[in-house]
Amino acid sequence: MRVLLVEDDRMIGEAIAQALRDASYAVDWVRDGQAAQDTVASQGYDVVLLDLGLPKKDGVAVLRSIRANDNPVPVQVITARDAPEDRIQGLDDGADDYLLKPFEMRELAGADARRHSPQGRRGRAGHVQWRTVARSGDTRSQRE
Repeated sequence: MRVLLVEDDRMIGEAIAQALRDASYAVDWVRDGQAAQDTVASQGYDVVLLDLGLPKKDGVAVLRSIRANDNPVPVQVITARDAPEDRIQGLDDGADDYLLKPFEMRELAGADARRHSPQGRRGRAGHVQWRTVARSGDTRSQRE
């Protein structure tokens, strides 16, 4: 599997790239949003691991560009942006998954396994959908 890692932090990028290589993935690593956008447009990848806080071009702009060009490559956001609004916006903009830093590599592997399951990411039989409901200032999760 060929992975594009988009991460500007050297220590985090090295750790992720090495873990992926140790798991037999082919990894290309770029460190800014403009390089990510150019690389995605000119190369074929099985998945893009995309940080949002990037130099030259923000990861959100990269994600929007990928989807505006009808590129179906799965995009896994990996970021420290943990506000619910950021997570919702990232998924609405076309991310296939949204993983908060710090994370364990097995979380990343789990997202990969979900993408490659026979049922795929969407429309899984028996999948429970969750939504947030507010009542009188109270927020809680309920099954749909």
